Amino acid sequence: MVEPGFCRRPRRHGAGAALTLVFAGVLAAAVATDSLPRARPEQPRALSAAARPAGDTVDREALTEAAAEAIADGKSGTEAAEEFVSRSGDRWGAVYDRREYQEFEQALGGRYTGVGLSARHAAGGGVEVADVRADGPAGRAGVRAGDRLLSIDGRPVGGLSVSEVVSLLRGDGVPGSSVVLATERAGSARTVTLRRARLAIETVSVRRLDDGTLLIRVTAFTKGVGERVREAVRSAPAGAGVLLDLRGNSGGLVSEAAVAASAFLDGGLVATYDVDGEQRAVYAEDGGDTRRPVVALIDGGTMSAAELLTGALQDRGRAVTVGARTFGKGSVQMPSALPDGSVAELTVGHYRTPAGRGVDGRGITPDLTVGDGSGPRAEEQARSVLSGLRGGS
Repeated sequence: MVEPGFCRRPRRHGAGAALTLVFAGVLAAAVATDSLPRARPEQPRALSAAARPAGDTVDREALTEAAAEAIADGKSGTEAAEEFVSRSGDRWGAVYDRREYQEFEQALGGRYTGVGLSARHAAGGGVEVADVRADGPAGRAGVRAGDRLLSIDGRPVGGLSVSEVVSLLRGDGVPGSSVVLATERAGSARTVTLRRARLAIETVSVRRLDDGTLLIRVTAFTKGVGERVREAVRSAPAGAGVLLDLRGNSGGLVSEAAVAASAFLDGGLVATYDVDGEQRAVYAEDGGDTRRPVVALIDGGTMSAAELLTGALQDRGRAVTVGARTFGKGSVQMPSALPDGSVAELTVGHYRTPAGRGVDGRGITPDLTVGDGSGPRAEEQARSVLSGLRGGS
C-alpha cells in the first residue's frame, strides 16, 4: 500500500491531478527532475493528491474490458482506459504507460533517473535552478543554484512552465542518455552536455540537537526508510527524546510507515483500510521503544502514509503532536494492470486510524496547534513540549 507524493508533469487527463503533489519533502520548494513512484499491481495504496475527498470507486473489471475492446478494435487501450477513468468520478484515478510505471518503481526503491537539479520560477520571469546535488551530473558539470535556464536540447525555456522544463530535463528516463543545457550566470552564458544518471533520494536525516534531542526528519516513505527510523531510535542514548519531523512529508509506502511506527510501538494496530468493502489492517512489529518521549511535528503538507503514522502515534498515546492540521488524504488506490501493459490507479476504499478516525477530507488535528506548523517557532514549541515530557518521565 503506497501513496506517492512526487511533484510531476501534468497527466493527459484531469484524473491525473492526483499526482501533481509527489514527495514535496524530497523536492523541497522546487520541482525536481526525478521519476515517480508506484507499487506492484497487486498492492493497494493511498495516494497524495489535491485537497478533496476521494471520488466514487471504479469498476475495475469494466475498465479492463473497455481497454481490451479498444485494443481488439485496433485502438489505444491506454486512451480508452483514460477516458473511462475520467468519466468515472474518481478524481484520484489515473492511467500510466509501461515506461512511467517502471520509473515509479525505481523511485519507490529510493532512486530516480535525472541530472540532479531542481527548478523554480525565477523572480524576473523564466525558470532558474533552485538546487543542485553535488554528486549529480549537473553538480559535477558546474551548474549552480541561481543559474538561469536558457534552453534544453536547443529548445528555448522562455514561456515554458516549470513542469514542462522538468519533463525536458528528465527526457526518456534512461540512464546515460544525454541532455544539452544552456544556462546563464551573472550575464555569462554557457552550454554543458549532461548524461542522466540514477541517483539516490535522501528522505531521512538524523541529528542530535544541543540538548540531546534526537531529531529525525522524514520527507517521504521510500523503501528502507522505516528501518532507518527504527535503527536511529535503537541507537539513541537512553532517555533521549525524539523529535519526529513529518512536516511536508507527502507519503510513500505505507509498509514503510508501519515499520517506522514499530520504532515506538510494541506491536499492535497502526491502521485499518478497506478494499472493495473488505476490511484489512496494518500492524506494527513487536519490540519498539515504548518509553522514550516522542513529539511529532506536522503541518498541512503531512499527507497519507505520514498521516497514517501520525494517527497511530496519537491514538495510541505514544506521541504528542505539534504544528498544524494535516492534509487529509486517506483514500486507498489499487493499481490494475491493463492488456497493453499500462497501469490504472483506481480508488477502492479509505483507511482509518486505530481509534477508527477517518482521515480523508479531515486531516489530523495536532495536540498543540502552532500557526501553520512551519518555521522555527513550531520546532521551538515542539522542543519545549519534549523537554516537559522528559522531565515527567
